[in-house]
Amino acid sequence: MYRYILLNKPYNVICQFSPNGNDNPTLKDYVPIPGVYPVGRLDQDSEGLVLLTDNGLLQHRLSDPQYAHPKTYWVQVEGIPDEDSLEPLRRGGILLQGYRTRPAKVEILAQEPTLPPRNPPIRYRKSVPTSWLEITLTEGKNRQIRRMSAKIGFPTLRLVRVSLSLSKSGNLSLSIDGLEPGQWRELTQGEIKIISVIQG
Repeated sequence: MYRYILLNKPYNVICQFSPNGNDNPTLKDYVPIPGVYPVGRLDQDSEGLVLLTDNGLLQHRLSDPQYAHPKTYWVQVEGIPDEDSLEPLRRGGILLQGYRTRPAKVEILAQEPTLPPRNPPIRYRKSVPTSWLEITLTEGKNRQIRRMSAKIGFPTLRLVRVSLSLSKSGNLSLSIDGLEPGQWRELTQGEIKIISVIQG
């Protein structure tokens, strides 16, 4: 029987179970279940949804870019972009270390999302306003959103993955709703049935 765990990863937690030689917490400090591993990675300075499982086929299916499973992030950026500023992200083709990005879905959030305060908080600059974006990717290159937002002149201050779609259409998703940072839960039987269908 496979295990499926949904974790809301806090800031500064390394997305692996083994220590990396420093004092930063790892997934082992939050999920006391042996044999499960993260589906994809989430940077140490990023927060939010991490799916863990011992189902190797599912890990491959959800991590491999060819399957294009959408992942949605709430992104706090320095400055206030307008629609034209965001067009390069939507259009795709931003060059990042020899790789050109796929088109992303990007929306400006009308108000700050309801999230627990980050610990430690971001460094605000009184002279520079901030804003929030919702960005959905179908890929996951190393530090991609941070590098993309910097390319268009709006550096990322806070990055939270809020959902992972189990279908390309995005209509079947897992989210961090109801989980505080550091909390986790097992997937429901209904969610597991959906995963079984995806795997074929």
